[in-house]
Amino acid sequence: MDTPPTSELHAKPPGPDAAASSGDAETLTSLLAAVAAGDQAAFRRFYELTSRRVYGMARRVLIDPELSEDTTQEVYLQVWQSAARFDPAAGSPFAWLMTIAHRRAVDKVRSSQSASDREARYGAASQVVEHDEVVDEVSGRLEAEAVVRCLDTLTATQQESVKLAYYGGLTYREVAERLDAAVPTIKSRIRDGLLRLKNCLEVS
Repeated sequence: MDTPPTSELHAKPPGPDAAASSGDAETLTSLLAAVAAGDQAAFRRFYELTSRRVYGMARRVLIDPELSEDTTQEVYLQVWQSAARFDPAAGSPFAWLMTIAHRRAVDKVRSSQSASDREARYGAASQVVEHDEVVDEVSGRLEAEAVVRCLDTLTATQQESVKLAYYGGLTYREVAERLDAAVPTIKSRIRDGLLRLKNCLEVS
């Protein structure tokens, strides 16, 4: 397969106009099939439709914008290399993509800097410090079977907010708009939900 057109992808994180929509499953599935055949135009279109959400997932886990940009590029390199292995019967193309993004972000956390360096970055993002103190502990286990069980211990509103943020890749504001709630309310729901997940996972 030819080299992916990564040089034509955004050097900066995708902006609000980079992807107005994540695209429907049928469209993304068709694009992935074309990507598997080496279609660079399809690859660019797939990127345009999904990159903002991928960057949002990476930023939520990593905090650091530069690391998030690097991780986003790595995700799409993996998409280019493994598009042929996508199985529509196993799930939606967007879920497949976000799984790759989450794993890449968690791997970056584990291999990048020491815990003290990460704490310094988290401290700089004071508006989400309480939220992020538990992310490192929870995010590495988000795909474990225990999480599926522990999600059931959350209230309906907490569960919906956490799923939209961590599986849907939405920002706080996007979750608030989707659920017709205030942003501070959504932040509180997600923080409380993650704390409850953390406590549940610790006894699993």
